Amino acid sequence: MVMKGYNTIAHDYYTHRDLNKFNNELEEFSNLLPEGGKVLDVGCGAGIPTAKYLVKKGLKVIGIDISDRMLQMARNNVPEAEFILKDMRQLDFDDNVFDGIISVYALFHVPKQEQRMIFQNFHRVLKSGGLLLINTGISESEGVSSFFGVPMFWSNNNPDTTLKFVKESSFSILFEGVLQRGGEYQYWIIAKK
Repeated sequence: MVMKGYNTIAHDYYTHRDLNKFNNELEEFSNLLPEGGKVLDVGCGAGIPTAKYLVKKGLKVIGIDISDRMLQMARNNVPEAEFILKDMRQLDFDDNVFDGIISVYALFHVPKQEQRMIFQNFHRVLKSGGLLLINTGISESEGVSSFFGVPMFWSNNNPDTTLKFVKESSFSILFEGVLQRGGEYQYWIIAKK
């Protein structure tokens, strides 16, 4: 449902999205990474703003997404990055290969009972000292609603559960809290392996 939905609404979604609403978080994340570091953008969408921002900072970006249509847009928008069709629940990258992982506005499309495993895989593919930046919703919920005119699946743990999963995956927390960006409240975490 998520893949089909984003394939249908890709252009409309990006036309109406505030592409600068979390620049502060992107700046903080990129400043903590080594020069020329390798970053995995999980749920990269059309590559803007995240992949584009990070590439401009001199980072090597690999973006993954389950939507072909979004990836086509990403390749056009950010030709300097590499984009791969992949479900975040099936990360088959080698261990210890990324300096950073960012997943924003994406985790809440994965069933909440599978999110702990995702954080464990994030930890596995990050190098020692690697950084994680994620956001998700602020209240526990699961269901389907209309999103840009198509059915879309949403699933959130509450912030305490999300934080617990990240800590149980052996991350150290650098920042966690609810932030308002672009008129929306999201729960954000920056963590270190």
